Amino acid sequence: MHTNDTLIQLAAISNGSGPGMFLRWIVIAAIVGVVLMAWLLLRGYRD
Repeated sequence: MHTNDTLIQLAAISNGSGPGMFLRWIVIAAIVGVVLMAWLLLRGYRD
């Protein structure tokens, strides 16, 4: 799996004791995506 290998390599970049910057950006992007999706859905139901 090419995608899985890429994720493993990117996760290896974030060395240190914590999850690292890569995983932090993944979490931030997921939260932003959830907020945008909720906004779009709630905006559609307002009519």
